[in-house]
Amino acid sequence: MRLPLCLLLGGALALPCMVLSAQAQEQHASPMNQEYHQQMSRMHDEMMAAMNEQDPDRAFARGMLAHHIGAVEMAQTQLKYGKDPEMRRLAESVIAAQQQEINQMKAHPAK
Repeated sequence: MRLPLCLLLGGALALPCMVLSAQAQEQHASPMNQEYHQQMSRMHDEMMAAMNEQDPDRAFARGMLAHHIGAVEMAQTQLKYGKDPEMRRLAESVIAAQQQEINQMKAHPAK
């Protein structure tokens, strides 16, 4: 009985420290890292919210739309900060392909 209680209390005390550590790391991250973190967080939140849709077509469309928008944002960040020519070409390709699918999903009535 004492061991589980000690483990529970230890975990409860450690959690705020882990949250503060993650926040401190993000505050000291470069602008590029901050952009990627914000994009990923927003994309994840929107994708998870889409999973609450009761209609499978709307859940798919909303989740994929959020995913594609996140991919475009990340590719734009790559173009803003990245130097590698191959990665820059890939980012441009991602933007073109994903934007076409974004337009298709936005035009679909299930959106």
